[in-house]
Amino acid sequence: MRPDILFPFFKDLKSLSGIGPKTAPLLQKLVGGDKVLDLLLHLPTHWIDRSVRPSFFDTIVGEIATVRGTVDSVFAGHGNGPTRVRLIDDTGFLTLVFFRAQPSWLQKQFPLNQEMIVSGLIEDFNNQRQMVHPDHVCNPAKGEKPPKVEPVYGLTAGVSSRMLQKAIAGALSELETLPEWINSELLLKRKWPSFNEALKQLHQPDILDEEAFALARERLAYDEALAREIAMMHVRIERLKVPSSPIPKQPHATNNLLDALKFSPTRAQLKAFNDIQADIGRKMPMRRMLQGDVGSGKTLVAALAVAQTAAAGKFTAFMSPTEVLARQQAEALEAFLAPIGYRCEALTGRDSKKRRNEVMEGVANGKIHCLSGTQSLYQTGVEFPDLGLVIIDEQHRFGVADRLKLTNKGIAPHLLMMSATPIPRTLASAINGDLDTSILDEKPAGRKPVTTRVASEERIEEVMAAVSRASERGERAFWVCPAVDAEGAEDSAATVRKAILDDVVKRPVALVHGKMPPAEKDAALDAFRKGDASVLVATTVVEVGVDVPEATIMVIERAEGFGLAQLHQLRGRVGRGDKPSSCLLLYKPPLTQSGQARLNVLRETDDGFAIAEADFKLRGPGDLLGLQQSGLPRFRVLDLTQHADLFAIAREDSRARLSKDAPPSSQQSAESTLLLTELFKTNIVTET
Repeated sequence: MRPDILFPFFKDLKSLSGIGPKTAPLLQKLVGGDKVLDLLLHLPTHWIDRSVRPSFFDTIVGEIATVRGTVDSVFAGHGNGPTRVRLIDDTGFLTLVFFRAQPSWLQKQFPLNQEMIVSGLIEDFNNQRQMVHPDHVCNPAKGEKPPKVEPVYGLTAGVSSRMLQKAIAGALSELETLPEWINSELLLKRKWPSFNEALKQLHQPDILDEEAFALARERLAYDEALAREIAMMHVRIERLKVPSSPIPKQPHATNNLLDALKFSPTRAQLKAFNDIQADIGRKMPMRRMLQGDVGSGKTLVAALAVAQTAAAGKFTAFMSPTEVLARQQAEALEAFLAPIGYRCEALTGRDSKKRRNEVMEGVANGKIHCLSGTQSLYQTGVEFPDLGLVIIDEQHRFGVADRLKLTNKGIAPHLLMMSATPIPRTLASAINGDLDTSILDEKPAGRKPVTTRVASEERIEEVMAAVSRASERGERAFWVCPAVDAEGAEDSAATVRKAILDDVVKRPVALVHGKMPPAEKDAALDAFRKGDASVLVATTVVEVGVDVPEATIMVIERAEGFGLAQLHQLRGRVGRGDKPSSCLLLYKPPLTQSGQARLNVLRETDDGFAIAEADFKLRGPGDLLGLQQSGLPRFRVLDLTQHADLFAIAREDSRARLSKDAPPSSQQSAESTLLLTELFKTNIVTET
């Protein structure tokens, strides 16, 4: 049951004065919900100082100002000309300009010799100050006055600023004082107001105080972070209720696999495996994220985990987002596992019934130790003997429900999720939530660096000729386009570029994009992988999971339109073999200053984490590759560009609240914590 004190927050928007059946749906769409709380968490984007200036002389052209003056005259324009109202004060004149306004109506609004207060943008016209269509016109004789500070909100058609402010004022007037759920020491240290005071400070400020606004928003952002961390802490507690079967260390399996390698693993790979080894040796089910830059060797770490699991007599399910990637991972894992006596096979929706039965028979009799597949792994009829480990590749492509369906094939199996999308370290705690994290920030020895260049697409004829010459030398090249067909993309579309390259390149050119049937897509990729095609024209469908070591050239058209993280992923498709590789970023001129800065980041570094940080600073969290699919909630208040540090504080706070051993002084009351979590319910699904 929701506490009575929260009822005003959860009233329907239609309960507010001025919000009727027609307005409510528009307002609901704007604020993202149908409750008063949704309205109150629709915060201003900025504030305007509407305090009255001493005189016209104190105003500055190009700035918004509020002034007081006496009506001197009202001039009706000729024909369709504007009507001008002239105000006077001790320092001069100010002309108010109104287009398409009835002069008679304006004369009533501006009686001669009446003192008026107006607020709006000060402009210059023929060396005279003027204000076109003031934002506020107030008659002090009627008790009218503009707000001292006016919040400015994001709006939508049918919802005006005044309507929104009136609704918010009505909502704030009904709130009761809430018990404080943040401990007093933290409140004092951060100089945060109470929850209700923060809302009032942001929506109804008395003075323009940017520091106070920042503190009020930060307080609400912390509330949101804390509510999420408490929810995630409950997830951990629920997980402990169903213990996993520990997978003890199997030194012989690990040593045999490492001895069979033709290269030396990196320190980061060994450290990540040690983390996994320790996790799966416990009764608490592992929930770990293996995050690695392009080409950092995540598959070897996964193979080590599979080998240890198989040596302990347990099974591994390995899920990938596409059939191509599932089969590719099966081949890669098999290459690591076969020399030490273990098998990994692929199972996808394209397999024949006979093939499927053969694979499942091998799984049932223990001859197959790992199965690599797509969502087909959790379909009815697919059963695993003693499922000990689940590995999910490119985890941001799957929802929580997909993960649950697969883990439910066993009794609390250990879960390892992998991602090639570098996440800024400042965001790791916010995004990974309940997951422990291992990071591969080294590349295997011998990996050739990729030379990155930036050029105008005006040189595209030269580029195509160079690609043609490279293909005659036996090299292979990716050519990435921003769109599939020509509509809106001109010749930068994949289908158009493929046709052009067919006439330029003497060897076969293949095409792959997301609109193709899976069989055609696989055929094109296989042709490129085998060398039957020397150039692969593609959209961003090749950004992850396509491993062609022989490919040495990557050309990306309209590179300025891609995110840095995505460009880095695409660049990672080359440089996977032992030959020097290059990446050419083609842009459409003119290139903006910010566009130049972004592409320069790619040219100057191949560190995915540094690139992700730069992308985060330049574009914000919403545009980063994969974040919208990564499980990151759509925060109402919290801005990750400003508030990412709050998660570390919130995590410690949540532990203190839920720990049985924590001193009473570090624990807020259960009642106040309940109020917090009710107000900031998140879209987290508990994994048990």
